[in-house]
Amino acid sequence: MTSKLELATLGGGCFWCLEAVFSQLKGIEICESGYSGGSDPNPNYDKVCSGKTGHAEVVRLHFDPEVINFRKILAVFFAIHDPTTLNRQGNDIGTQYRSVIFYHSEEQREAAEQFMQELVNRKIFNAPLVTELKPAETYFPGETYHQQYFENNPMQPYCAYVVAPKLEKAEDLFGDLFKR
Repeated sequence: MTSKLELATLGGGCFWCLEAVFSQLKGIEICESGYSGGSDPNPNYDKVCSGKTGHAEVVRLHFDPEVINFRKILAVFFAIHDPTTLNRQGNDIGTQYRSVIFYHSEEQREAAEQFMQELVNRKIFNAPLVTELKPAETYFPGETYHQQYFENNPMQPYCAYVVAPKLEKAEDLFGDLFKR
């Protein structure tokens, strides 16, 4: 393992879904659910869910670029959520569920722009991408009960019917990236 971990901050719907997938990938050393992109200096789940803080539910990844690079992270990210629906993922509706990449370096911004352009050029989606690409903003960790939510609550209905299928899809597509 390299001594230099990098950060990635991604929003693509409910953070439980993203965390369930990314926490299983080789090279992801820390995967934490939280909030970013809003104006409230003290966001919490209830405030963010109101849609009034401007924050997105995100995952913050600490990853080893020698094991998983940012481009692979983007490939997984775009496969497990719908980047063509504005402020919505399935039945989750609101700006807190928007598709967003908060980049931490110029290299990440360039990689994300290039990756999204490739998706457009290859006509991977039947509608325009609405994923925001923004510089990393203040990040706030989510409440303790949101961390490892799927792992701790696999039979909770949302987890069973929404999170589990996303995890299965990711494992089908990217099985070689999964920890065993």
